[in-house]
Amino acid sequence: MRFDVITLFPELFAPFLAAGVTRRAYSTGQVDVRLWNPRDYAQGNYRRVDDRPFGGGPGMVMMAEPLERCLADIRAQRNEAPEAQVPLVLFSPIGRRLNHAEVEGWSASAGAVLLCGRYEGIDQRFIDAHVGVQLSLGDFVLSGGEIAALALLDAVTRLQPGVLNDEGSHQLDSFNPALDGLLDCPHYTRPEEWAGRAVPAPLMSGHHVQIERWRRDQRLLTTAQHRPDLIDAARAAGSLKPADEAVLAKLR
Repeated sequence: MRFDVITLFPELFAPFLAAGVTRRAYSTGQVDVRLWNPRDYAQGNYRRVDDRPFGGGPGMVMMAEPLERCLADIRAQRNEAPEAQVPLVLFSPIGRRLNHAEVEGWSASAGAVLLCGRYEGIDQRFIDAHVGVQLSLGDFVLSGGEIAALALLDAVTRLQPGVLNDEGSHQLDSFNPALDGLLDCPHYTRPEEWAGRAVPAPLMSGHHVQIERWRRDQRLLTTAQHRPDLIDAARAAGSLKPADEAVLAKLR
């Protein structure tokens, strides 16, 4: 799996690629991340990659020509057949919302070219000509696409085989189909009592069925409280059993 990242600030990625549990995937090349600065493809003494917008207005716009030269170099290095080219992904407010299903799809792909916009945006002509997918983290604006790119890289990388110490740990993540798309339950560790608060008794029982029922109940209650839309989705998918509905009925 290979991700080529087009960014004016490649230095933002260096500490991320060298830290945390995912660093093994990057250092071994299991997930190959290559950084490309469009300024290296700009012309003139000042290597300009942006200019004022036609029609006036605040801010600057990233120019199409340096981006196109950069992309052409990436495509040539990837040496893909035209029909097998990975998509160019732009992080944008109009993009579809990144969620678990989206991340799972990317985790099983050959990767992508990730375009991190800056300033007021990117010349629309470049977007129309080359961008195949647009993604968003949510209904807010960042100063650039780098944070969104980092989020996608981290989410995709941790799903790769062998990256996490416990192979099955991501199966118990919030939103995972293994949990019927629900939020995860609360977690506890030593000491057994802290600041007058004890670990819930079922977790101390050693009774695996009782523990799993408690965790399922907590997932249901947490999801109903914070993301009732996920309860509706699980119910529509036929994932809620009578025992689940009995737990949820106590909230009404």
